[in-house]
Amino acid sequence: MKRNATAIWTGTIKEGSGTITTGSTTLNKTQYSFKSRFEEGVGTNPEELMAAAHAGCFTMKLSADLTEAGFTPRNLETKATVSLDNGVITSSHLVTTASIPDISENQFQEIAKGAKENCPVSKAYNLEITLEATLS
Repeated sequence: MKRNATAIWTGTIKEGSGTITTGSTTLNKTQYSFKSRFEEGVGTNPEELMAAAHAGCFTMKLSADLTEAGFTPRNLETKATVSLDNGVITSSHLVTTASIPDISENQFQEIAKGAKENCPVSKAYNLEITLEATLS
């Protein structure tokens, strides 16, 4: 399986701008710019897209691992925060809240840790990955 996205950039780094389109067109000429990446401009940026990929992948892996262990999650919600420090993407911090009947705290933490370590996006990222997992 292969997925794709296309980025187009016009102009200089600070005054220019670009668009990103994914193969599915979920993102379709979505704008990004210097301001959206390094300040507070309109549009997306690579770190936001990395965070979205990590949150989605981890949450699906957690669901799969819980299901395999015999649990049925009612709800899983994950926020990923990707940090860009001095021009280097340094970390991704996952915060997940889960509602899962009949699971112990220890079971949940063990399964969540495994999902963090083994989701395909975590394996692809060469950065520090941290996790806060809470049962609600």
